Amino acid sequence: MDFERFNALFSLEIITISDQPITLGDFLMIPLFLVVGIFVTKWTVNFITNRLTTKKTDPNIIHLLQRVLYVIAIAIIAITILDLINIPIAAFAFLSGAIAIAIGFGFGAQNIINNFISGWILMWERPIRIGDFLEVEDAKGIVEEINTRSTRIRRVDGVHLLIPNSKLLENTVVNWTLIDRLVRTSVNVGVAYGSPAKKVAALIMQAAEEQNEILKEPKPLVTFENFGDNSLFFEVTYWINSHVEGGLRVTRSDIRFRLDELFEENNIIIAFPQRDVHLDGSITLINNTV
Repeated sequence: MDFERFNALFSLEIITISDQPITLGDFLMIPLFLVVGIFVTKWTVNFITNRLTTKKTDPNIIHLLQRVLYVIAIAIIAITILDLINIPIAAFAFLSGAIAIAIGFGFGAQNIINNFISGWILMWERPIRIGDFLEVEDAKGIVEEINTRSTRIRRVDGVHLLIPNSKLLENTVVNWTLIDRLVRTSVNVGVAYGSPAKKVAALIMQAAEEQNEILKEPKPLVTFENFGDNSLFFEVTYWINSHVEGGLRVTRSDIRFRLDELFEENNIIIAFPQRDVHLDGSITLINNTV
């Protein structure tokens, strides 16, 4: 008797769409199927992610595959739920009256939609990948995650930034690691007038070649830049395999430390601002001390 009551309760007709009755049981099946569908989707995505990670697959491919699987799963769950409650896809024709509202909402959500589409473009074309070192306006950092709405970047000072995807496509972005991780940088130094220029250049080259981080090919280049007001200006340019700004700063610092040692050993004076004053006539110094 109880079973018949439950059966009658679940068979209670709630609404009819396109001559198809929808019962209370059909509605109660929706949350159950949602829970099962979400659980199966997460388990499948995690399983595939772990397998691909074990095989050392590119993190960008894994990230893109995760997004695609979630979109496919959502579509399957939505279509299956509609089928469970006997709602054919064609039944959505009754929503035509809400098109005007949807268009109005679309203008308000223009930025959201723009960022969403931009996110898929970034993941598909991959001009920016996870692990890349970017320079966006005044911010520099490593890409940690590319989502459908925004991209998360960790700056060199450890602060995390969420940058809208549309901004990455519409503005100029410097990707230091798009092709490779080779970066050229330089160190400037000024020495006092009277210093032997060729010897100074040789010492600067020695300091650069002693750094293990600097590439042997192409070789570092030392140039005599200019005769300054107070010094002879030299510059050494070199290539380094680095993807973070900190690596560049550390290498420049190591070169300066080594230059200070070499210049001291060879009696080369590092220039500092000074000014010579010439007076016409004679000067009389008066000592008023008792």
